[in-house]
Amino acid sequence: MSTTEPKKERSAVDVARDAFCRTFAERPEWSCRAPGRVNLIGGHVDYNDGVVLPVAVALEIALAFRARTDRLVRIYSADFDETTEFDIDDLTPGSLPGWMAYPAGVAWAMSGAGLPLRGLDAAVAGNIPIAAGLSSSAALEVAFAAAFRQVSDLDLPELELAKLGQAAENQFVGVRCGIMDQVTAACAEAEHALLLDCRSLHYRHVPLPPALHIVTLDSGLERELRSSEYNKRRRECEEVVSRLAAVDEDIHALRDVSPEQLGSLLRHLPPPLDRRARHVVGEIERVRLAASALEHAETERFGELMFASHRSLRDDYEVSSEELDGLVELARRAPGIVGARLTGAGFGGCTVNVVSVALVEDFLSYVSEGYEKLFGRKPDACVTGAASGVSVDRAG
Repeated sequence: MSTTEPKKERSAVDVARDAFCRTFAERPEWSCRAPGRVNLIGGHVDYNDGVVLPVAVALEIALAFRARTDRLVRIYSADFDETTEFDIDDLTPGSLPGWMAYPAGVAWAMSGAGLPLRGLDAAVAGNIPIAAGLSSSAALEVAFAAAFRQVSDLDLPELELAKLGQAAENQFVGVRCGIMDQVTAACAEAEHALLLDCRSLHYRHVPLPPALHIVTLDSGLERELRSSEYNKRRRECEEVVSRLAAVDEDIHALRDVSPEQLGSLLRHLPPPLDRRARHVVGEIERVRLAASALEHAETERFGELMFASHRSLRDDYEVSSEELDGLVELARRAPGIVGARLTGAGFGGCTVNVVSVALVEDFLSYVSEGYEKLFGRKPDACVTGAASGVSVDRAG
């Protein structure tokens, strides 16, 4: 099993700085980093106006960059060993492939919002596993939004960076994500989870017990949001709301359906729409209960809610996989476990596990050996505390 210990590795910022010097034959002016995230609980409720409880992890996307005097953007990716170049005034959705679409989408969204952008030269590096459900895309978007803010001398709060990142992914890249990932990358606080209301965008920081660590386990099964059923689930939720709004005009999103109302409304929903609604309404309530459990140091209750979330994602929302289910079931029996569930969109990627600090190694050994017996490979693991959101510094 490969275990990632982010703080002991050469930092992504250092890799980006070195790549910048090699690529552009000069030193960068600034560096920027934005974290990945795991969602402790609240799967697939962000685009239903729900509440979520993500945490930023100590894995990140980093940029080293300099301002330009024109509107040209040149970017080198150390991870892909590729370079892209574009003019901010000559961008259209779908015009750039792969990773290149994300920074281009951010520039497109910011320019479309009437912000006077300057171009930049940048090198980008990261240690967030791609397509593992840890939101490398949102980290990339927020990092570039912060870089464009810096070189263009813009007065934009972090929450606005998150909104622009979401606009880039929705309208330029073509993934209809909610805003949770971008807000976490922009606004997280170290040693805290982020309780985010995805309708109002109000949030508060919820302290995490210091005796617990967050462990992500990568199933090794990649998933690609644009070719998965992610957008299908969004359409199903929209159809649920359309049907229920015909019954109750106060329902504008599944957020507006209480657990008490749901029972009488399910008869208006054919399968699988009834299951989709049951997951979302129940999950929003689980998030509220989970935040309260953390604030009252009820860690056992918090773990029960995480496991309940996974069951609902597996059975009602149908976004799990055999590998993810295997990891969660192994975690349930492992030493030190508090709770576990799939994280991200599902269909592959990672699970998030909350584990007692004193038993992390025992936990990893048990799950790794069991997973190898079941699937013939060991899961990559990342052990982390809760990290802070995006930051920009003068390059040293």
